[in-house]
Amino acid sequence: MHALRSVRRAVLAVAALPLLAAAQHAIPAAAALDAEASRLMAATQARGLAVAVIDAGRVVHVRAYGERNAAGLPLLTDTVMYGASLTKAAFAYTVLQLVEEGLLDLDRPLAAYLAQPLPDYPDDRRYGPWSGLAGDERWRRLTARMLLTHSSGFANFAFLEPDGKLHMHFDPGTRYAYSGEGLILLQFVLERGLGLELGAEMQRRVFDRFGMLRTSMTWRADFATNLADGWKDDGSVEPHDPRGRVRAAGSMDTTIADMAKLASAIINGEGLSAKGATALSTPGLPITTASQFPTFQPELPLVERRTDLAAGLGVVTFLGPQGPGYYKGGHNDSTGNTWVCIKPKKRCVVILANDVRAERAFPALVRFILGETGVPWRWEYGGLTFVD
Repeated sequence: MHALRSVRRAVLAVAALPLLAAAQHAIPAAAALDAEASRLMAATQARGLAVAVIDAGRVVHVRAYGERNAAGLPLLTDTVMYGASLTKAAFAYTVLQLVEEGLLDLDRPLAAYLAQPLPDYPDDRRYGPWSGLAGDERWRRLTARMLLTHSSGFANFAFLEPDGKLHMHFDPGTRYAYSGEGLILLQFVLERGLGLELGAEMQRRVFDRFGMLRTSMTWRADFATNLADGWKDDGSVEPHDPRGRVRAAGSMDTTIADMAKLASAIINGEGLSAKGATALSTPGLPITTASQFPTFQPELPLVERRTDLAAGLGVVTFLGPQGPGYYKGGHNDSTGNTWVCIKPKKRCVVILANDVRAERAFPALVRFILGETGVPWRWEYGGLTFVD
């Protein structure tokens, strides 16, 4: 029996070695980070990239590399860049504050907050075309939690539907399918149902609270003097879009210095109770597909699913060799962003790239900074070819 216990201890010790090695990974010094970022930019031909690193909940590196526009002006740590879908995580943090104040219940049907049935509201270009839901009473089951975990049943956006109308493709809350339209619906409920103005709420509750001086949900004139345009996959330039409408799904302009403050604040749970802060990155809904897009691809057989992968509130959660973590990506034709956090040591990396080609370097750069994390890169990016 003693020998058996010894063998078991030895097996457990060997099994723990990868976890121990990952946990002991040292955050690289600034010079090493600069060199690796330069190497990966050359490998991907990316023209601009910015990185922030948080260790033990503190910001330890904020770096910017390359150019912010075709004129060759340098990308700086206070250059305004497009936040894309990183907006969704900041929005979720705002929603959780409203929940803690008793203004919203994550699990109460959203119909209870509206003065009339959702499909009866006139279609408004600021929101979704809710009239498409007429005749489908499943909309009455929708809750804030379902929308934040991308389980509404909506397409990513209604304009992607063949008829341009909004439809529910499955019973709400039953599976994950990425939907910006779901976040816009929650914005609609906050604004029309609760009488809030989302841009002002996010400014007060998040951007001002954490000292994010060059971040906004809409365009500001003072951004123009230090602003990043973007590069597409073919190397062409796309001018920065001065977004004039607040969109919970992705209208945020920000800087890498400001995103460092936000990542640090959220990993430390600032602005929320311990319970509220934990709710953001608690696994809430299993993710059952091989990749994030296309949205309505068939679910994998049970034996092929990654059991540690789940939707949190506005983020994706995973379990890797360093313990539980969460991440959020952001993307358009000329933007590639990612935000990865490992919870036990309160370590995070935020990458903002004004060149979509930089996405191919994200796994290597995050691994260089944090070590092996378990981020589901292949699920996030599908068939994209990564560089080492």
